[in-house]
Amino acid sequence: MSLRTLELKPETTRIEWTLGAVLHTVHGTFQLKRGSIDFDSDSGAASGQVVVDVASGNSGNQEVDQKMHATVLESRKYPEAFFVPDRIQGALSIPGSSTVRLHGIFTIHGAAHEITVNVQAKATGDQMTALLTFDIPFVAWGMKDPSNFLLKVSKTVRMTMETTGTLRKP
Repeated sequence: MSLRTLELKPETTRIEWTLGAVLHTVHGTFQLKRGSIDFDSDSGAASGQVVVDVASGNSGNQEVDQKMHATVLESRKYPEAFFVPDRIQGALSIPGSSTVRLHGIFTIHGAAHEITVNVQAKATGDQMTALLTFDIPFVAWGMKDPSNFLLKVSKTVRMTMETTGTLRKP
């Protein structure tokens, strides 16, 4: 068995979001609160939890951020989002570079959703760098559409997370 834990560090993690709109694309960030992912690279089993500070969401535009927090994310009521992985699809090379898919449950806005995250990872020594990408169909998941008669936005937000964490054996 190749059991490992990847400890994520907020200071070496960048979470970005992109929302397409008719006249422009809106970009922003969220902060990682904490996270660790346990995995068995032989069996593909995974567990752990990644916690995102939803209240930290920032686009750099005060009007956009106020609407995002008050009416879409309702971040006072739901200040965190959680990802709990359950399996890795594909071969994770340690050491080496890998492209895998990480399956699990993502809880946001008080509801749990099954997702699969695309992961590009590189492991060297006791470090792993990873780029994770996935889409959130926020309107389909029960969040309010911020579109109005002047502004039309996509119903899906693209999320990316770049991180460097410490790999350790249990």
